[in-house]
Amino acid sequence: MTTLLDLYEYAENQGIDVDWVPLEQATSLSIPLPDGSYAIAVNPWKLDTLEQETVCLAHELGHCKTGSFYNRHAALDIRQKHENRADKWAIQHLIPVEDLDEAVAEGCEDIPALSEHFCVTEDLMRKAVCWYTHGNLAVEMYA
Repeated sequence: MTTLLDLYEYAENQGIDVDWVPLEQATSLSIPLPDGSYAIAVNPWKLDTLEQETVCLAHELGHCKTGSFYNRHAALDIRQKHENRADKWAIQHLIPVEDLDEAVAEGCEDIPALSEHFCVTEDLMRKAVCWYTHGNLAVEMYA
């Protein structure tokens, strides 16, 4: 299982700078730099739990590792496409399907129990279950 510390170590090993920054509107953001590297800014003062910080950092690493960036002028469907790529990367690293199957077999059978087991938010756990079950992240379609 990937922990928050693992994510910070992964970022360091990949040459991705992660800085704690008091952002006014966003909780976090990631950007490609001119030299081909990446940087992530996280506002830890807007994150209330370890689970939120874990999911936030994994999501931003997902943007970096998949090259899924957009600007504020991008159409909403393009933004969503890039957000989904980042979420899928986070899911693959925080909740691998084999580990999810094992957790369910061991008795974690609902979203709260699974999210606690993997130390992720319930929102990301819903997306993971949706993706592994239905092949998409449209949790609102299956609620």
